[in-house]
Amino acid sequence: MDISIVIPLFNEAESLPELYQWIAKVMKNENFSYEVIFVDDGSTDGSWKVVNSLREKYEEVKGIRFRRNYGKSPALFCGFQKAQGDVVITMDADLQDSPDEIPELYRMITAEGYDLVSGWKKKRYDPLSKTIPTKLFNATARAVSGIKLHDFNCGLKAYRNEVVKNIEIYNDMHRYIPYLVKNAGFYKIGEKVVQHQKRQYGKTKFGGISRFFNGYLDLITLWFLSGFGKKPMHFFGVLGSLIFLIGFVAIITVGVLKLYYMHLGSPYRLVTDTPYFHIALTCMVIGTQLFLAGFIGELVTRNAPERNRYKISEEI
Repeated sequence: MDISIVIPLFNEAESLPELYQWIAKVMKNENFSYEVIFVDDGSTDGSWKVVNSLREKYEEVKGIRFRRNYGKSPALFCGFQKAQGDVVITMDADLQDSPDEIPELYRMITAEGYDLVSGWKKKRYDPLSKTIPTKLFNATARAVSGIKLHDFNCGLKAYRNEVVKNIEIYNDMHRYIPYLVKNAGFYKIGEKVVQHQKRQYGKTKFGGISRFFNGYLDLITLWFLSGFGKKPMHFFGVLGSLIFLIGFVAIITVGVLKLYYMHLGSPYRLVTDTPYFHIALTCMVIGTQLFLAGFIGELVTRNAPERNRYKISEEI
């Protein structure tokens, strides 16, 4: 099979028939063998009935239905597990992603050897309340991940099948799929300017202002897991030791200064009367706690069932 198209959806009944007809037209013109996997994320508007009706007419249509709303990341993960095509395309169900982009995305994967090609909606039809936070988010993601993409969260992406089988998307990590792909050992990541269509029906279902705050928290989590997920002692141990050492040196300094003033016969304060003593003691306590956190984390990773799970690209 040439292409698998994975489409997560939530209450998009109105747009699904038009979207599928558009996809089918492009696939027929290019003579691609394909499947379209609709992942219904707990819709309540009859979207699943539309998917069923499409399935009755077209054998290329497949569907996954969640019992309740889990989010876009779980929908993509389940779709990826079922995808059989050599190239996997993801797109949103709201007709804002154009299926006309698929042939070029397919060519970039198969002919140019990209592992992932991410769409870049250079010209967007979103309000400023969405575009400005998006630009800030993308700038931060570029700085942390080192991947030079303009639009990390574009729903229109193309992957080699091997890539989607080797990444795990959970929580809201779909925003950082390029980062996940890089951490899985696939480094040829490209970008293509794609057309952004105006929404024709309803309003956005995946979103909300909280997604930007949650996005930054997820980015911090991903950065930590990619660098220290299997070796937490390297992070907590070093940081804890450094803070403990600062506190230890500070408390020794306070004690030595008191002895020095006593030796000179000069007035002196009790060690416990100085704020530096309490600051130093706090540093030592925090440093010890961080060190122990790293030690406990190390014990957890050593007993984790996936502690020796590594990505193997080939065996002979």
